[in-house]
Parts: sequence; structure tokens; C-alpha cells
Amino acid sequence: MHRSNPTIPAHYVEILDECTRRPRVWLITGVAGFIGSNLLEQLLALRQPVVGLDNFSTGTQQNLDDVLARYPDAAESFRMVRGDIRDLDTCRAVCRDVDTVLHHAAVSSAPWSIGDPVTTNAVNVSGFLNMLLAARESRVRRFVYASCSSVYGDNTLPSQTEEQLGESSSPYATSKLTNEMYASMFQRVYGLETIGLRYFNIFGRRQNAGSEYAAVIPRWITSLLTGSRCKIFGNGEAARDFCFVANAVQANILAAVAPLSATNQVYDIACGESTTLNELFRMIRLGLAGFTRTIASDPMYEGSRPGDIRHSVASIERAKHGLGYAPSHSVSQGLSETIEWFIGNNRTQDAQLVSASGGDDIVLQGAL
Repeated sequence: MHRSNPTIPAHYVEILDECTRRPRVWLITGVAGFIGSNLLEQLLALRQPVVGLDNFSTGTQQNLDDVLARYPDAAESFRMVRGDIRDLDTCRAVCRDVDTVLHHAAVSSAPWSIGDPVTTNAVNVSGFLNMLLAARESRVRRFVYASCSSVYGDNTLPSQTEEQLGESSSPYATSKLTNEMYASMFQRVYGLETIGLRYFNIFGRRQNAGSEYAAVIPRWITSLLTGSRCKIFGNGEAARDFCFVANAVQANILAAVAPLSATNQVYDIACGESTTLNELFRMIRLGLAGFTRTIASDPMYEGSRPGDIRHSVASIERAKHGLGYAPSHSVSQGLSETIEWFIGNNRTQDAQLVSASGGDDIVLQGAL
């Protein structure tokens, strides 16, 4: 796989410099999870005071340790709270004296949510409402939250735009759409500034490869490195807009400092490019060829899973104009960095152990 350097948008560089000059207090919910820990890494690099909340149902101490090992001098700027967003008092405690909330604690698996809609609603809807209430009471300035492309449901348009939704295909998708409506109402009625980020297939370092509902990229990297055949649901021609986690981190920070005119909105966060699962498999196998003698076996094909969406690609025009968002990493660049990280951190062995022991198949807070 050809490796090229990412292009960091000049506007984003200016925002990062401004954050360094004028620190604010940030709260990250789901901080021990995949996206949460990447947000923590960037904020500690900027010497920002950060409060983290996670119940460690899927987030891990290993993720936090990995971040803190990179920035040991910044550890004193980070306060970790073990707790659950389903508890309103916990939400109130972590929101005190916070300027900006980056909310990523959630049940984050559509297939799992179909089996347990009650827990999905309790975490994603009731827990989300708790966080909005606590943020309003504490006079938090900006509430940025993770939504998801699953809200587009059965929309079959060639490119998803924020205004055109389809019928929901899972309790997870319904919960995320409910979040968007609650957030908009809280800004209109209570004055809490909110911005939603509709993520499209985020991938990257520290993404869980061991769960039954793990995202396809870490699972395939792990499978190929351990000599196992990869599993593709459907015929492999389902297309996704895969987006490296650095792009999602950029979107969060831009949303946190965006002008008031950009609030009370949701934004698609992606690369704006479509990649089929078959193409993705070939890219990963090619990328691994430079590191190991990967068994070049063909993938196994199985039936489609309930709740899965066949085609998904984003229009990122609103994010470009409203937030100044411009992806720094292409899919190829993101895969190169992700593969390097998985190999360098020996996560394949960890994933094998999780799989052998049955794993934690329940995808709860911190999994995003």
C-alpha cells in the first residue's frame, strides 16, 4: 500500500494553536473507548484540562494507559471518573466547571441493539438526556455529541445528505435520531449550544477487534495477522464511507469552537468516498504484505446481518462550510497508520485471548 503524508488543514492548525493559547476544560464521556481515547490523546497533546467518564463496559484501562504513556507529563491534567451516564448524579458531578462536553458514551452496535432494545434505550436515550440536563444545569458552553450514519436507515440515494432520512433499521439508529431531536430541543428551549456529528464507519488505533460486533477493519487485520479467514456478510459489494479516526477528532474540536451560527445542527463526518467491502479487504491484505507473510486466503461470505445498511456514503459539504472540516487522512492513509498501530501494539494476541474466552459481546459505553 502506498503511504503518503496526511494533509492537515490550515484552518484546523490555527484552531489547535488557539486551544493551546486559551485552554478550556473538556469532558469526554466514553473516554476509555475507541474514539474517546483518541480525543483524549489530542487534547492532552494540546495541554488541555480533561475530565473523563466511562463505566468500562467496553472501554479499557489499556486504552487510557496507551494515551498516558504517550503524554506522561500531561497526566496531571486528566481526571478520570468511573461512572455511568444512566446515573444523573454522576452526570451532574462530571459536568461541574466544564466548558465543553464531547459525548461518546453509548451502545454502539446496531445488530446488538436489535437483541436488547431496552438497554439500548436506557443508555442512548435516557443516558443522553441525563447528560443534556447536567450540562444545562452546569452552564456548559458547548455540547458536541456522536450521532451515526445509521440514522439514514433505508435511504437509497447515492449520497446521504443531512436532510434526507429513511426508515430506521435498528433500535440503535432510532436512539441516535432521538438524540438529535433532544439536542435540538435543548438548544431551542434551554439555550444549550449543541452540535451532532454523524459518523460514517470510523476506524483507527485502539479500535476493539475482539467483540462479536467489532468493526470490520480491526477484525480483518487481526484475522489476517493470525492466519484466519476473514468473514464478509453479504456478497462484499456493500459500500461504506470509511473514515480514519483523526478525521473524527478534527471534527469534534472544530465543532467545539465553531461559531454560534453553526450550532443546533448535525454534520456528516466522513471522507465522502465509497469503498466496497471487497475493495477494503484487498487494501488491508496489500497493506499487511509489507509487514508480515499474510496468508492470502480469500474471505468467507455469509448472509447479511439484520440492521446492516447496504450502501452508505456521505456528503460532507455541510461540515466543510459550517465547521471548516476537511479530512486529513484518506482511507488508504488511515489504513496504513491503523495497520502499523495494530502490529506495534501486539493487539492481535489480545484479540485472540478475548475471542477464546468468549469476549465482551455487549457493546456499551466507550465503544465508539
